[in-house]
Amino acid sequence: MPPIQILAIVTSLVFMFYISRQIIKGKLREEYSFVWIFSTVVLLVFSFWRDGLEIVAKALGVHQAPNLVFTAAIFIILVYLLHLSKVASRLHQQNKTLSQELAILKEKLDKVVKKNNSEGN
Repeated sequence: MPPIQILAIVTSLVFMFYISRQIIKGKLREEYSFVWIFSTVVLLVFSFWRDGLEIVAKALGVHQAPNLVFTAAIFIILVYLLHLSKVASRLHQQNKTLSQELAILKEKLDKVVKKNNSEGN
């Protein structure tokens, strides 16, 4: 087994361990971890199966295997960025609504405090 193949396998296994530790510690949510676990498993498969990328590339009609890697990576990144944009937009809207509700509650609380202060005098 060539040293680069051993390095790829060890790196993939270390990355898988790191992802699992982040999930256990609660620093990585399960919904986001599936993408990382899937990517690491794919890397592990192609680390063990050296001719696999060439076979998959030929089956899909791609002339150069590295082109398949870059095309797939760009596509996956774009889809993931779209997902993160949707999450950020939803969180922005929730923060805006929460801030508005907090301002309304603060105004009501101020009115109640003023009313109690004027009745107490």
